[in-house]
Amino acid sequence: MMKTMKKLPDAEFDIMKVVWANNPPITTNIIMQELGNEREWRAQTVISLMLRLVERGFLRTEKNGKERTYFPLISKEDYLKFETGDFIERYHGNSFTSLVATLYDGNKLCHKGVEIIVHWC
Repeated sequence: MMKTMKKLPDAEFDIMKVVWANNPPITTNIIMQELGNEREWRAQTVISLMLRLVERGFLRTEKNGKERTYFPLISKEDYLKFETGDFIERYHGNSFTSLVATLYDGNKLCHKGVEIIVHWC
């Protein structure tokens, strides 16, 4: 994992979610089909965002004829670990207890309709 990893802006994170959900290599056409058309992005916008992800070290790129292909350099799991750690550090002072206390409500936490009973020690 990169030591200098930084939080991605929402648009770049959305592109990375598409990258992680597909088998490499990824093309701008794949991004346009799964995200760009919905967002009403132009192809040049997607290309610019992809190149920014290359500059940030999240993707590497290869030129194959006229088409550029992209490969993830950072796994979804590594990025989510980074984001979660950053969130806990910034908002909860690295305290798991603080995080759980924020989620705690009447001795119950819910996850997809499943009730989880929390017992404080």
